[in-house]
Amino acid sequence: MEIKPQFDRDRGLLILIFEDDTGRQVDFDLRGSVPEVLARAVPQRIRAGPGRPKLGVVAREVSLLPRHWEWLEQQPSGASAAIRRLVDEARKRDPGEERTRRAIEAAGRFLSAIAGNLPGYEEATRALYARNRERFDEFIRDWPHDIRLHVQRLVSDTHQRCAHD
Repeated sequence: MEIKPQFDRDRGLLILIFEDDTGRQVDFDLRGSVPEVLARAVPQRIRAGPGRPKLGVVAREVSLLPRHWEWLEQQPSGASAAIRRLVDEARKRDPGEERTRRAIEAAGRFLSAIAGNLPGYEEATRALYARNRERFDEFIRDWPHDIRLHVQRLVSDTHQRCAHD
């Protein structure tokens, strides 16, 4: 909670917090004591419908065509188990590629929020999605130190993996 003392000194300070895995901004209510802030930060699981609440399952909608539902209905273990199995199999096919894709998307979200007005932003983003680490580093070379280091850390595994592809 390094940001809490800064917030307490200046309540008008704009503090942006990002989740590294997704690159999405995370909202925190920093008012109150550190234990109060942490208690609010822990997601509360609310049962939203059918499912298995002890496993943290939340009901969601899936839109399928009739032929998909027919196939699922024929599966011996039921539709939910068949869908879980299909998802697990797809995730196993190339976990490195999936990790790379998620890292690129996370870095892209972070860049969009933080670096959108920096020189070379568009070119850096193109290089990021093209998986061209050399050009990416070239375009972000003159960016503020902390931003440059953070985004390089976000994409380091991505580009190391791409070098092996």
